[in-house]
Amino acid sequence: MEREKKWVRDIVHFGSKKAADALVREYYDDIYAYVYRQTGSREDALDVTQECFLAAFRSLSSYDPKKAGLRTWLYHIASHKVIDFKRKKREVYVLMEEQEIAAERDFVQDIHNHELLRQVEEFVCGVDPQIQEVFRLRVYAEYSFPEIAAVLAQPEAKIKAQYYRLSARLRKEIADA
Repeated sequence: MEREKKWVRDIVHFGSKKAADALVREYYDDIYAYVYRQTGSREDALDVTQECFLAAFRSLSSYDPKKAGLRTWLYHIASHKVIDFKRKKREVYVLMEEQEIAAERDFVQDIHNHELLRQVEEFVCGVDPQIQEVFRLRVYAEYSFPEIAAVLAQPEAKIKAQYYRLSARLRKEIADA
């Protein structure tokens, strides 16, 4: 969008606080909601969201609108900040064995249950960060597989396979709990 280009230019070249404020106002609620659904805590979501925007402003000069839209780029940063946050909270990183792809069940509605959210996040934090990002973009940001593939510069088939494998493992883990 033209106004996004102007904001980026004004922030990078002129240090415009007005443009920075406009950018934050435009995307803050979406990024906060995305982060909150993953942390389950207002305070943690506020902190992580702030870190997302600080990181975005620090690296704004390297933003390339040809690779991704500004909103997508911010979600990408937010995904990494959530992963970093979860790593800091988690003492042990456990690699899980991969299982066969299972049919997808729409359990996004259930994830809003806080106890289930805690179980989901605990499990998801134990997998490879790239697979975490696929899951977070699909479930929390509601990106399509083609959008995720574009953001991560990976083949769509690989993204789908990672998501479906993790979904199957997650369903089994929650059913066994």
